[in-house]
Amino acid sequence: MNTLRSAFKFALVAALVVGLGPATAAGKITNCTLNGKPLYGKVQVVKSFPDFRVQRVTSFPDLKVEVVKSFPDKCGKWMWVNSFPDFTIEYVESFPDFTIEFVESFPGEP
Repeated sequence: MNTLRSAFKFALVAALVVGLGPATAAGKITNCTLNGKPLYGKVQVVKSFPDFRVQRVTSFPDLKVEVVKSFPDKCGKWMWVNSFPDFTIEYVESFPDFTIEFVESFPGEP
């Protein structure tokens, strides 16, 4: 009986951790920064060892991103580069650090 109770508690805690993990990503973005890095500037897409793992969505993003050709100096403005990035990203389908939606205007935190 005690083993069954312990297993139930473990399953309950695991379900809460998995269920709340992605939902709390938006809470980590503060003043357009995450882990001390600004979420604007020169960005490079990589396949491994990224600074951030991001998921593209079409609604309710953590950050709205506008791709620009110059002056990526405001929240959510990203300029694609192949070298010397301010930060790197990797596109993922699950367990992102945060979600993004590409927009034509009004980038930044929703």
